[in-house]
Amino acid sequence: MEAARTPRAAAALTGTNAMTAAGHTSLTAKYRPQTFAAVVGQGATTRILSQAAAQRRIAPAYLFSGTRGVGKTTVARIFAKAINCLHGPAPEPCNACSMCRQITAGTAVDVVEIDGASNTGVEHVRRLKEDVGYAPLEARSKVIIVDEAHMLSKAAFNALLKTLEEPPAHATFILATTEPEKFPITIVSRCQHFVFQRVAQTDLEAHLAEVLGREGVAFDPEAVRLIARRGAGSVRDAMSLLSQVLALGAERLSEADVRDVLGMVGFSTFLDVLQAVRDRDLAALHTLVGQLVDGGMDLGFFLRELTSLWRDVFLLSRLGSAAMALVETPEEEKSALAAVAAGFSTAHAHAAWQMSLESQRTVTHSPDPALALELHLVNLALVPELLPVERAPQGEAQQRSSAAPAAAAATSTPSASKSSTPSAQSSALQAPLPYEAMAAPGDGSATPSAPQRAATSAPAVEAGSWPGFVAYLQEQGLAAQVCSVLHGEVAEDTVRIRVPSAFVAARLQDFQTKKSLSTIARTYFGRPMQVLVDAPSPSSRKTKAELKEMALNHPQIQAIRERFQAKIIDVRPNTGGMNRE
Repeated sequence: MEAARTPRAAAALTGTNAMTAAGHTSLTAKYRPQTFAAVVGQGATTRILSQAAAQRRIAPAYLFSGTRGVGKTTVARIFAKAINCLHGPAPEPCNACSMCRQITAGTAVDVVEIDGASNTGVEHVRRLKEDVGYAPLEARSKVIIVDEAHMLSKAAFNALLKTLEEPPAHATFILATTEPEKFPITIVSRCQHFVFQRVAQTDLEAHLAEVLGREGVAFDPEAVRLIARRGAGSVRDAMSLLSQVLALGAERLSEADVRDVLGMVGFSTFLDVLQAVRDRDLAALHTLVGQLVDGGMDLGFFLRELTSLWRDVFLLSRLGSAAMALVETPEEEKSALAAVAAGFSTAHAHAAWQMSLESQRTVTHSPDPALALELHLVNLALVPELLPVERAPQGEAQQRSSAAPAAAAATSTPSASKSSTPSAQSSALQAPLPYEAMAAPGDGSATPSAPQRAATSAPAVEAGSWPGFVAYLQEQGLAAQVCSVLHGEVAEDTVRIRVPSAFVAARLQDFQTKKSLSTIARTYFGRPMQVLVDAPSPSSRKTKAELKEMALNHPQIQAIRERFQAKIIDVRPNTGGMNRE
């Protein structure tokens, strides 16, 4: 939205429309922008089109794409007025001449609006092509606006191709759509494509506040903020929600009225959910879900807001007080959120954030959304039992060192956050087993020697031994899965590494290009060491029986078999791009 509107643009915000004759007019129709300057949140697009109209550089065809309610059809109408205004073409329509008034009222014979969903057939396009051939009756140019143009059939698109490429000089096509990916590339290449962005939260709040001011309705800023958030970047959605709330007839638009009418949960409820997840209180979660359902709350929006809160919890857990500036909640709520975040480990908060984001669609489209939401919250609470993460004691979140998340990542599976739900766990058996879960490299700032670090991190490993060296390799960044299948021995000044497969050899070679194995061995053992790598021949191929034996002995596969009572049905070598065993 432009920072300041001209007087004519502000007046145009309440431009006349044929719908007003019926008596009652919706806020969306009443305050539909009638000039480019009055359009909310599409500054770059409106400036280009305004200049194109003023300079008479009109393209044969335009494609307007973007989510619903961001002004695609509105801008198309304004553009039609700008190039046909009796005082133009001009950068802005005057909205006073007969042509501007006809286009605004939808009665101009030379500006045609077509619903693509109702005119999908090729016969409609052929009839349109015939009409386009005739010169305009009153206007300077014919403008054909096709709304929801992606609904046209393939035959209709093909019939439209030649017309879009070489239309008559007096005709301009404007195709509006919410799904540009459904357009044939041959159509897109013949159009000037403008992508309409979701309206920013602040711009939407300012627009709603302006409308309420013109309506003479007092309001709480928090009430406007909630409606704007619920509108999710759509001006039309936000205006419809505002009309719904104003139907109460209250003298002042309050936060409580907005939450009550739109079924929006208060911050205290979200705080209760976070605390129940932290404490693994399944009974409390069941009660909270029942309250949400009985209160008629919007479960989809609840989950969307919960996902945003998990993002804040993750930042507070990871960064501590430094994340306060990044948390997009009112100041009075930040301290309460920070107190709850202190009880979550970084791994738990990250997994909850990702699971909530992925569950937004599955919960709302479930046959039983309430049951799906309860299952999701239970999964969030049980993440510490499903993943190898530890709960952070109260007050220690801000003191957590940067090495803690790396340790959690090294001990978790590569797809830990995704496999925490039961459905994802079952699908893990069908997906190819990942070889790499890269451990974060050490910070290099530790004062003890390398053998001492290996001994303290794993008490059962003897310092200076082969197991200790492998543990040190993992600490330096070699993948845990690669380390688990390496074999070798240490003899005086020589370290011999035996690699079981060509794939593991390639991963070891990738690691060695970044860090010298000889340097690492010298640092660990405290003396010069020769490192010998015995890798299998690239041409060697293992039989299916050998591959199955390798799979049965693989520690990660053994863990999966034991946990899920699974059995190996078939084993095949991975040959994607190289000879991998």
